[in-house]
Amino acid sequence: MDFLFFDGLGTPAWFWLSFLALVVALTAFDLGVLHKEDREMGIAESLRLSAFYIGVALLFGAWIWYARGAESGIQYYTGFFIEKALSIDNVFVISLIFSYFAIPAKYQYRALLWGIIAVIVLRGMMIAGGAALLAEAYWVLYIFAAFLVFTGIKMFFSNDSPIDVGNNPLVRFISRHIPVTPQLYGQHFFVKVADTRTGKLVTAATPLFLALVVINLADLVFALDSVPAIFAITTDTFIVYTSNIMAILGLRALYFALAALVHRFHYLKYALAAILVFIGTKIFVTDFLLGGEKFPPAVSLGVTFALIAAGIIYSLWKTRGETPPDTPTASL
Repeated sequence: MDFLFFDGLGTPAWFWLSFLALVVALTAFDLGVLHKEDREMGIAESLRLSAFYIGVALLFGAWIWYARGAESGIQYYTGFFIEKALSIDNVFVISLIFSYFAIPAKYQYRALLWGIIAVIVLRGMMIAGGAALLAEAYWVLYIFAAFLVFTGIKMFFSNDSPIDVGNNPLVRFISRHIPVTPQLYGQHFFVKVADTRTGKLVTAATPLFLALVVINLADLVFALDSVPAIFAITTDTFIVYTSNIMAILGLRALYFALAALVHRFHYLKYALAAILVFIGTKIFVTDFLLGGEKFPPAVSLGVTFALIAAGIIYSLWKTRGETPPDTPTASL
């Protein structure tokens, strides 16, 4: 049993195993019990399931607080709230992708599940790589911090230009190199179809697979913001990874409640921009103005929560009565 106490990236193995067991259990329960059949999820069910996932994430944070102390608990909650807020922008992109490929709501949940599984692996690789870099060269954290400040300023002044999914290089590459069916085949990502020239059966991708690929690509882009942001809060790999994944796990459920309302969160991006600038600036303030003295974690959590709350409330008030914009669909 000694392996349970083996130090893995600064955390005993049993902490990691407990977390992974929780993730597997939640995913199995969600897919195997709640959603055995492909069906459309209503907003009320989406909100209930979202509340369940948020409750689990908060309880997990309470366990971290109890097992590892108040500072780790506050860092976890700060990372969780930042990733949760950033995921609202992610919902807008996912909604656009599903609309472009004309994916019915009843198939979206299962596609999101496979997307989340890919995210768990890809985020783990990114975070492990970031932790290895920081262990060898602490100055990399200053690059992360400067990147966050730059990204926040850019986000604040950026225009909301629509994303052209059809011109995505990966979508064009897949469409050129493997057959793609013009219609869906249920929840299948690949199907056997007759080649139009030879009549032989060939394996072809469906629009659902293309949507899944683009969603995962979009998440990698979003991770360039969220992962450095949490590393700027703490370099504890366990806190960085768990807060990130616990926020993402509930994204599947939250998506269906937010997809119809995402246009109402237009002004949240300014709050997110302010959070990125604050988190990035905090690193330089701590190391160069406070002489390395730790920035109070409670202040970071309070500022983060206050900015998110202000952004959501102002957005809902400012956009009251607005209708969602039309979204183009794909022609494969």
